[in-house]
Amino acid sequence: MRSDYTRKGQKIFLTAGLTCLIWNSASIYWVFNAMHAIMPAIIAALISLIPFGLAALLMALTFRLYYQLRKKHSFLIAAIGLVSFWISYEFLHQSWDLAFPWMTLGNGFAELHQLVQWYEYTGVYGGTIWIWASNLILFQLLYTCYISNRSAKIIKPLIGWLALIVIPIAVSLTIYEQYTEHINPSEVVVVQPNVDPYAKYGSMTVGSQIENLIRLSDSIAPINTEFFIWPETAIPEMTNEETIRDSQIFYRLEEFLNRYKNGNLISGIESYLLYDSAKTITARQLDNNNYADSFNTAVMLENSGKVQFYHKSKLVPGVEQLPFANALSFMKPLFAAFGGTTGGYGRQDEPSVFYSQSGIGAAPVICYESIWGGYVGDYVKKGAQFIAIVTNDGWWGNTSGKDQHLAYAKLRAIETRRWVARSANTGISAFINQRGDIVQKTNWWEPTALKQEINLNEEITFYTAKGDYLAYLGSAAGIVFLLLSLITFKKK
Repeated sequence: MRSDYTRKGQKIFLTAGLTCLIWNSASIYWVFNAMHAIMPAIIAALISLIPFGLAALLMALTFRLYYQLRKKHSFLIAAIGLVSFWISYEFLHQSWDLAFPWMTLGNGFAELHQLVQWYEYTGVYGGTIWIWASNLILFQLLYTCYISNRSAKIIKPLIGWLALIVIPIAVSLTIYEQYTEHINPSEVVVVQPNVDPYAKYGSMTVGSQIENLIRLSDSIAPINTEFFIWPETAIPEMTNEETIRDSQIFYRLEEFLNRYKNGNLISGIESYLLYDSAKTITARQLDNNNYADSFNTAVMLENSGKVQFYHKSKLVPGVEQLPFANALSFMKPLFAAFGGTTGGYGRQDEPSVFYSQSGIGAAPVICYESIWGGYVGDYVKKGAQFIAIVTNDGWWGNTSGKDQHLAYAKLRAIETRRWVARSANTGISAFINQRGDIVQKTNWWEPTALKQEINLNEEITFYTAKGDYLAYLGSAAGIVFLLLSLITFKKK
């Protein structure tokens, strides 16, 4: 603020933008890897610039707004404004049609979950605030020491900064060591079929893939198994939900489940519904003047013949949904003329829970949805006693993307205090306990299955009950500080 540079705001924006672009791109480089597998490198690189650059742009904007605020207000006010702007960016980036909350700062503790057991009270936004508060205080301490050249002046503030670091860690480690699960066992099997996602619809028949899944399940399952978890789109046949009971696949799966008296199968599947009119924005017209919605679906079958469906809600922008489809609905005739649609996959607005014959509630979380703490918490509020994640991380190849995705599931376990049973097509499949510990996990690119006696839980954590309250508060504060920065701008 005290330098003689001209166009400081522009320089801050560009410097922050470049820094955040490098950091963001280095962290999610695997997005390019997934796209390059199906398209030329140059096209994949250009498309990858959207997720690489969009978040960086929003991050840079928070620093630009901070500078605008700092020109007329104290460091304390501007610093609180900066944290509020950042939380507003993170909340926006998990809420709009271009949502991609992978880089939320609080996610960074996923590999050090012992240090953030208090996420059961705050969720990942508590981690974001902790990171910002500790770094801003340290910056101010170093700056004060630099301009005053008197290190003795920062002794007491330094002790306060150390307390800010140490106390949350100490509290977390205490919670971690003292946390005890209530014994409420259920036998669960997760299956990892290891089918190449780029070949599953051509090189293998539907029947052979089903038999492989059954064989892996039978190879390890005890007779008292209550849940079998198969990965996203494990059943590779587009299925009409209204006639699923008439299909040969259904009969084969019922035959499999009949060997397990209390058995339930949760699996990924692609399904569709037929309409006589355009009931949803995503419904596409068929040749016979009927309409159809396609879904990325989780299905639960039991040996009584009951079938339950859940349609993935958090769809991947550009891959599973066209962003801002409602705003573009007026272009639907144009898209239809070119053989396309303004919607992509259909979706449901709220999570729903699968209930077994014995009344156990399972949260069917499909792939990308496991990044949203608040959304997963909504399953739990509706009665889920454990979390079943079905995913296919094979699109990304053997990159850190699959490891990051697994690590984020640990945070969901802590936030909700629920076991996670994770079935991934090519890995990494795992069981995670209520403290966020990975109890068992598979190797990458290996056909296998795991069994685990998990503990069901019915208690509701503070975070589950309140949701992303810190994001709401931070965003509200961000609006207030934005108005302050705009008023400052007009005065200049």
